[in-house]
Amino acid sequence: MIPERASNDLRTGGRWTGLQRLKNDALWLVASMALAGTRPLSPSALRLLGRALGRAAHRLARRARRTALQNVTRVFPELDLGARRDLVRRCFDTLGETLGDTVALLGGATLPPLPVSEDARRVLAAACEEGHGVVFASAHLGPWERVAASLVAAGVPLVALGRESYDPRFSGLYSRLRAAHGVRVVWRGGPGAAARILRTLRAGEVLGVPMDLCSRVASCDAPFLGHPAATPIGPARIALRARAPVVVGTVGPVEETGKEGPLRAARSTTHLEVTATRIDTAGLAPDEAGARELTARINAELSRRILALPHAWVWMHERWT
Repeated sequence: MIPERASNDLRTGGRWTGLQRLKNDALWLVASMALAGTRPLSPSALRLLGRALGRAAHRLARRARRTALQNVTRVFPELDLGARRDLVRRCFDTLGETLGDTVALLGGATLPPLPVSEDARRVLAAACEEGHGVVFASAHLGPWERVAASLVAAGVPLVALGRESYDPRFSGLYSRLRAAHGVRVVWRGGPGAAARILRTLRAGEVLGVPMDLCSRVASCDAPFLGHPAATPIGPARIALRARAPVVVGTVGPVEETGKEGPLRAARSTTHLEVTATRIDTAGLAPDEAGARELTARINAELSRRILALPHAWVWMHERWT
């Protein structure tokens, strides 16, 4: 959704105009009817429906398709136009399937947790044992809502940091979705958010923070997928000041083909699992220079993961402005 202007944004204390309320009420009604209408469908049927919607969006959403192609061209200049277009199409397909999974979960379907690799379990357990909490940086890669649920199912004490929707009713949906799977949420703009973040870390728990998208928060320029991009710096500041270990985690391919290139490797992936990598913070001071360096290291790991599954990332996001 296109964000409202700050003066009309409920998240910043604004108020909707009459026209905005009418529009948002209509969107909420359509979403509610869609959720009710798809409730009887099985998760596999919803994935197929989502894929079809993704394909339709690829055809009809010209601006989003153009943005995705521009971003793919920026990151993969060596690919010919046909390969770039194919990656963009697959990105819309995958996002549609992810939407199908999310709708299934909202409808009360039980989807098996994604496997959490043994290495990820060891990395997170060792980080938690240090007693300062863990900052868990992640990305909108593949079925990202299921990543949080799968970590909780594996015994990870995860608390997700999120940004409220422009419409509180959609925030309520997100809360329901996550709470149903034991995922606690701290809304970034909510009252007492900073205190809850600190309590999470002091309790030795894991604070999950998405860091791959451009956001209206304090940011710094750091390389992302090979190009400078405004990236939230808050997670790095928090980690360094709290002496909390930093772990990057997303889904990753269980089987890769090795040296055949990112697109070919993504096609041959047979399964996904949750993987995690500890980021080295030794020698970084809890100041702005340290926070910028840590942000760059987090971005480097997130970039590596996205390049391993390029079709599963949200290329239509306006990441570089």
